[in-house]
Amino acid sequence: MKKDTIIQHYKILSPIGKGGMGEVYLAQDTKLDRKVAIKFLNEEFSKDADKLGRFIQEAKAASALNHPNILTVYEIGEADGRNYIATELIEGKTLREHLSHKESLQLNQILKIGVQVAEALSAAHHAGIIHRDIKPENIMIRKDGYAKVLDFGLAKLSEPPASVGGTAANEDATRMQVNTTPGMVMGTVSYMSPEQARGNPTDARTDIWSLGIVLYEMCAGKVPFTGETVNHTIVSILEKEPLLLENVPDELQRIVRKSLTKDVDMRYQSAHDLLIDLKNLRRDLDIKGELERSVVPNRATVTETSSENATQFYTADAEATRSGQAAATQNVTTSSSSLEYAITQAKSRKMVAAIIGLLLISAISAVAYFGFFAKAGAKQIESIAVMPFVNESGNPDVEYLSDGMTETLIGSLSNVPNLSVKPRSTVFRYKGKDTDAKTIGKELNVQAILNGRVVQRGDQLTLSLELIDVEKDIVLWSQQYNRKQAELVTLQTDIARDVSSKLKTKLSGADVAKVEKNSTTNPEAYQLYLKGLFQMNRRTGESLKQAAELFKQAIEKDPNYAPAYVGLGSTLQSFPIWGLALPKDCFPQAKAAALRALELDDSLAEAQVILGVYLERYEWDWIGSEKEFRRAIELDPNNPMVHSALGGAIANQKRFDEAIALTRRAVELDPLSKRGRLGEVLIYSRRYDEAIAEMKAALLLDPNYADTYWILGKAYLCKGSYQEAIAIIQRYLELDDDPVTRAMLAFAQAKAGNREEAVKQLDRLKQESSRRYVSGYAFALVYLALDKKDEALTWLEKDVEDRSIWAAYYAVDPLLDEVRGEPRFKAMLKRMNLPE
Repeated sequence: MKKDTIIQHYKILSPIGKGGMGEVYLAQDTKLDRKVAIKFLNEEFSKDADKLGRFIQEAKAASALNHPNILTVYEIGEADGRNYIATELIEGKTLREHLSHKESLQLNQILKIGVQVAEALSAAHHAGIIHRDIKPENIMIRKDGYAKVLDFGLAKLSEPPASVGGTAANEDATRMQVNTTPGMVMGTVSYMSPEQARGNPTDARTDIWSLGIVLYEMCAGKVPFTGETVNHTIVSILEKEPLLLENVPDELQRIVRKSLTKDVDMRYQSAHDLLIDLKNLRRDLDIKGELERSVVPNRATVTETSSENATQFYTADAEATRSGQAAATQNVTTSSSSLEYAITQAKSRKMVAAIIGLLLISAISAVAYFGFFAKAGAKQIESIAVMPFVNESGNPDVEYLSDGMTETLIGSLSNVPNLSVKPRSTVFRYKGKDTDAKTIGKELNVQAILNGRVVQRGDQLTLSLELIDVEKDIVLWSQQYNRKQAELVTLQTDIARDVSSKLKTKLSGADVAKVEKNSTTNPEAYQLYLKGLFQMNRRTGESLKQAAELFKQAIEKDPNYAPAYVGLGSTLQSFPIWGLALPKDCFPQAKAAALRALELDDSLAEAQVILGVYLERYEWDWIGSEKEFRRAIELDPNNPMVHSALGGAIANQKRFDEAIALTRRAVELDPLSKRGRLGEVLIYSRRYDEAIAEMKAALLLDPNYADTYWILGKAYLCKGSYQEAIAIIQRYLELDDDPVTRAMLAFAQAKAGNREEAVKQLDRLKQESSRRYVSGYAFALVYLALDKKDEALTWLEKDVEDRSIWAAYYAVDPLLDEVRGEPRFKAMLKRMNLPE
């Protein structure tokens, strides 16, 4: 298919690959503006009812599932006689490509892939879907190490949830493939289970066998059953035992062999059971520090006694299964491999030794168990970054959910004592970037990061979490949550509780209550609140208007929802900056929202900040505003926003040393977004070079953060470096356009000798003011640059009358130094209770 061909609303960009039944292309979804993979069934197959049925089966099977480790299907359709499936685009390599390099895999990699595939199979089996073609070609590994199971083309649908007794309704096709199509026995022959090879009914346990083959191949570098022809391979699967693996932990050997038991009743009975054993092994190896060692490929060997050992293994496993109830009744806790060993010895007439061995193993297991928790409890995680949750739904309309859940969790974990939690503004600069855990840990100076993936299908919500030790680059804990949309509120509580418990932090009852606190029980109100946060954080004029409306709707759903009042108050206070309203039309409303929030919950530091800003910028009550800000710091001492807010208010009173100390503390807590306030304070204290250095440091963290350019441009402007100021301010205007910045550009142009351009900017401001609110400060800057002081003073006086947010900075703004000695200006400062 040619490049730029349009199929429905998909634009073909380039080929990705070919398979037995069709071709896969990279395409652009022109409706939702995203890259997708689109698979077309070959034209000759489209006419084959059986192959067309399998193609449609694949789409239905995958689309029926809702799991982050399973490829997301967006759409199935037909165009110009060609059937297609559109799916998410996964950037990475198949497991086959990784294995083909013949490189040693670390145990951590092997187990991580095994756990994720087992997670996917467990979800599929629970939904009544069996894959039947698990192999390295159908496991995609993304660049971040995340595994995705592909190709449900052989899947069986319309079955009850997988269980020991669940079987297929029809296996005729399997039998036919065994006899007629080399290498395609309804799945790739080397990965087929014995029951598949015989053409017998299959259930979920056939996928467990195939995953066992994949685990074996990752360890050994080759599959356990091979032959010169398809038939020879099938004979090997049916009659031979796998060779013993070398250089792998005994427990992994046991897991693989149990997965490859020919008798389905002795195999793992569910993918969930296999998943539990893989997770436990990974945890135990982590404790022993063995996860980082490599497994040498192509080391599968056999000795003269290997068959006997294998027979003993299976016998022991069967005995362990049969004796499980008795062991549970006696309340004896031991590992399954240890128990199997003891029972095997008992069967070989070494009863006494076995009993002694079992008792010793039990004792050792108990010591190890309690030793682990004693050790684990001693290692407390003191710093964490909750990374932006990834929206894997394929629908940008639910992006608010992944972002909102991230922000809510950050807020909850911030209540954990002695835990440093990176703020939203710091972690969200990594959103959409493929940055490894170690790099993030180093850049943010944290011990752990928490990754999350959100999938929403209809009213079903799936969240997968991973807590990662960044130094060791290992998963400390992982969990998947499957809930209905209506259970979103309780889901957030469960997540906060579970994550805080895994940080090995001892919490008091009061601390637990703070972490798990829900401010609403109304799921609709909570969803509206999350949507409001999402729009508020986009920081555009239109998004702020939407945010205010969404917060109001949340309040209508639950009039006692305190955080919704905080969101509304914070949004309204931003309106004048974007020219959405006069301060006198929105600041009193913001104050009312904050007071109502504190009525409902007096522990909300953000509400105290809204009151502090109101008193500072609207009432010019500097004593009262400082009191509110300091109360906010008492409530949330590690909140960078409150330190920054107090620092700014104190700087306006020319208390620069205190202000710099406070804003430097804010930067320690939030190195990116709060560095701007430090830069402002340094500008007000006339330390321009220091301000420039701080902003250049901020640009290294994020070259696209608009506020950094604004402060840097103002620093150059105040310093008198007008050409540098023009270049930086123009860069800001590319990211965000607003009247005050336009005025700053005009100021720089006029001072640099280009008065004509400054006049053009002045005319543009006048036109703009006919459409929306433009502060008098913007006009005053341009008139000052054009040496028209009287006009400038008139506009500054208008700003005081309007209670403009810019008026609070009059006492310290270097751009106003030319009128600082004017009686009219001094009168303004006196009216606002500001020092001359």
